[in-house]
Amino acid sequence: MSKEIELKLQLDAKNARKLATLPLLGGIPPQRQRLLNTYYDTPKLALRGRRVALRFRQKGWEWLLTVKSAEPASGGLAVRNEWEVPATPGHFDFSHVDAPELKDFLDAATADLAPIFTTDFRRQTWEVPFGESLIELALDRGHIASGTRREPICEVELELLNGRIEDIFGLTRSLQKQLHLHPAIASKAERGYKVFLNETPRPFKARPAPIDDKLTPVEAFRSIALGCLEHFQRNEQGLRDGGEAEFIHQARVALRRLRSAIKLFAPVLPADFVKAYGQTWQTLAGALGDARNWDVFLEETLPPIQALFPDDRGLKRLRNEARQRAKRARRSIVRLIAVREYPRLIVEFTAAVYALGDTQDLSLKKFASERLAYHSRRASKLARKHATLTPDDRHRMRIAFKKLRYTTEFFAPLLPPKRLAPYLAVLGRLQDELGLINDHVTAEMLIKEVLAKRPPGPIHGWMAGRHVLLVEQLPAALTDWLGQRRPTC
Repeated sequence: MSKEIELKLQLDAKNARKLATLPLLGGIPPQRQRLLNTYYDTPKLALRGRRVALRFRQKGWEWLLTVKSAEPASGGLAVRNEWEVPATPGHFDFSHVDAPELKDFLDAATADLAPIFTTDFRRQTWEVPFGESLIELALDRGHIASGTRREPICEVELELLNGRIEDIFGLTRSLQKQLHLHPAIASKAERGYKVFLNETPRPFKARPAPIDDKLTPVEAFRSIALGCLEHFQRNEQGLRDGGEAEFIHQARVALRRLRSAIKLFAPVLPADFVKAYGQTWQTLAGALGDARNWDVFLEETLPPIQALFPDDRGLKRLRNEARQRAKRARRSIVRLIAVREYPRLIVEFTAAVYALGDTQDLSLKKFASERLAYHSRRASKLARKHATLTPDDRHRMRIAFKKLRYTTEFFAPLLPPKRLAPYLAVLGRLQDELGLINDHVTAEMLIKEVLAKRPPGPIHGWMAGRHVLLVEQLPAALTDWLGQRRPTC
């Protein structure tokens, strides 16, 4: 088994043509070859379900059988296990796979394996000395095909042949100064499955953080932060394609979770890292928040008002203005992720996360227990005096519970499942109640802004009454949460 460390970057045809002319590659003779790959799976896509890719590759006169694990990528960087040997096309022999459980799985699936898609591309490669490393730079241009469906391939792959992972990021930064290169997280295999299934982009939700008590706090942060970044990047195409509401919501949640993780782990992170990246995402997060506010207003707040006051003269203006502002907010998001600085930020942040080292002798369980207790105390203090809270205090309480929920979810693999499940359920319901109040406050501000020249009318009265009703329902949710036993490590 070998471990493949690879960073993938998308580029357009113009930048692809420019790549070979860069001074960085001067004096390095490129190797050229055509690679034809056929990927296999069972009718029920059992390999995909196990996050495994299986292919036969024709490389000149040689055929190779390759098995790859499909761990998620973040910031364009993927670290995957790979098993590859010379083979005869159509003859599946997995004796070279030295992971017993995986080998048994593949052996059992062999009789059902069938081709599902192909990739056909021409590759130019340069072996680039950079820093203390040797890195293979590959430019791939071709297509993915399944039946009559095709999708183009135009990408750069940087594979660490030997040396330091930091140098892959260093080479990427050098290339980005001269070319427009965008970190990509979908492998050719992943894209191939989408072509095979004729899938369109779908909103992507956060995955559980893959941590355990053997990790240090900094190692756990790395896993969590890269997971948040993957969460955002997998919704990126949806933002570019017009920003369906759920793509915006998930992208916003991803950045909220990322910023919360940086604050949560700040005691064990370098101060300069926290300072540099704690606020870096704020502009993009603000644009997503603006778009999300208008989406909630149009989809959730406005319909019951329209049903109650169909003849109100201000409603049409309110609806049209809300739609226009939602469109402007989406255009703002598209502009922000289209600037050249955005893909550079993704690479810089990913590099910085991988470069983090431990400076404290502290177990992850102890750190998690301390942080969970801290956020629980803060939320509990506000919850117990909810009857006297001002609207600003209530907003701070909502933020406190949001941080507590993110903290609990981040550390979930360390907590006892039987106690965790009911605790998170009650915490989720409470956060939903607080979110409804916040959405209502936001909607009142939007209505006041759009209808600023109109005197208060039935709409304003209904909004005020509903706000009172939502606040009156809150104590029951708070009491339920206060009655829960907090799960501990």
